[in-house]
Amino acid sequence: MEKLQKIFISQKTEKKFNEKLSVFRNKIINAPLLKEIDCKKVRKIIKDVQQKRDKAVSEYTRKFDNVKLTSNAFKISQHELDAAHKSIDGKLLASIKKSIKNVRQYQKQIFIGKNKKFSGTGVKYTPIERVGICVPGASAPLPSTVIMTAVPAQVAGVKEIAVVSPPRFNGSIHPVILATCRELGINEIYRIGGVQAVAALAYGTPAIPRVFKIVGPGNSWVQTAKKEVFGQVDIDSVAGPSEVLIIADKNANPEFIAADMLSQAEHAPGSAVLFTDSQQLAYDVLGHLTIQCKNLSRSQETINCLKGFSLIACFRNMKEIITAANSFASEHLQIQCGKNSRQVADKIKNAGAIFIGEYSPVATGDYFAGPSHTLPTGASARFFSPLSSNDFIKSTSIIEYSEGMLKKSADDIIRIAEAEGLDAHAKSVKIRLKK
Repeated sequence: MEKLQKIFISQKTEKKFNEKLSVFRNKIINAPLLKEIDCKKVRKIIKDVQQKRDKAVSEYTRKFDNVKLTSNAFKISQHELDAAHKSIDGKLLASIKKSIKNVRQYQKQIFIGKNKKFSGTGVKYTPIERVGICVPGASAPLPSTVIMTAVPAQVAGVKEIAVVSPPRFNGSIHPVILATCRELGINEIYRIGGVQAVAALAYGTPAIPRVFKIVGPGNSWVQTAKKEVFGQVDIDSVAGPSEVLIIADKNANPEFIAADMLSQAEHAPGSAVLFTDSQQLAYDVLGHLTIQCKNLSRSQETINCLKGFSLIACFRNMKEIITAANSFASEHLQIQCGKNSRQVADKIKNAGAIFIGEYSPVATGDYFAGPSHTLPTGASARFFSPLSSNDFIKSTSIIEYSEGMLKKSADDIIRIAEAEGLDAHAKSVKIRLKK
């Protein structure tokens, strides 16, 4: 417990509480996503892919992933997809199917993409034609990334989905990722990753047709590349380290809270924060963090992450906690305040996703509940939203005036156009009404 004592601050005992809280908040908001990234190198890779296309993709795949691929080997074959689908554990596949069902149902329920017509105006919604999904090539497969990005796109009506993932599993992509794609009916998967994959999706190559939106997580290189190609294509966000903020009172279970904090800290880096008005709970959580850390396979990395990116703050009252929570605008916000949990949740304005009650750990949202786990980080929940089916449609304004409607509005339109010095605009109305 002594090792983690320094992550605890109390408004009741520390004069510099607000200053320390502010310093920590700025540290998380300004989490140096790009600090170790040479943007010039990222731009060079992107430029090389634009100019040398498939050849550059092959060269950088060999350089960064130590895998030699010709352009005709980028794409996963249907045979490989079918084989992967047959090879994975039946119970795991059943769980993946349930997750897909839940996500699809939720995304359909929140979808807004229905055309609307008013008097002389309207809006038309159209799905984005082609979308690219980045799936990290981690040491363990990430089927949830495929589900949480592809299913919302499918619900929106996107017809073409291209998945890219680096060849980190025996020179290819992990069978669980491929099986998930196969289950979703996605058959355009490329065993490439990194900046070169983002560039190929954004600009297109002979082997990889360009897309119009790129979504999905990745390391700092991938996130920087997404930022660089934004404008050429749309992107979901430039995501930083995963984070959780837990609001809890004296009724909360400290063992649960410690487990929830560790579930983010084990990302290393990942930020885990507890706001409470109970000093006893704060100390109890510190104790459980120490105990539970010992049983983790990545114990030391997790402890280092707790020390560097985590905080337990004891406030005077819940009102001040809510104010601070809205300022932090965390990616994941858990509320464990017993029967008052929903009441507290109603006062939260800024959060990527809110998990209400002690039986709603972040893992429910990561894998199964339905909302996408692609969420705004680094306090960007103040102005960004979770990825959803509504992010894969674009709206087109409709104006359909009759002669009578134009006559009624003509004087106002002409007056404004002439005030702006745009005579041709005004005349385009006058000529129709012979004014």
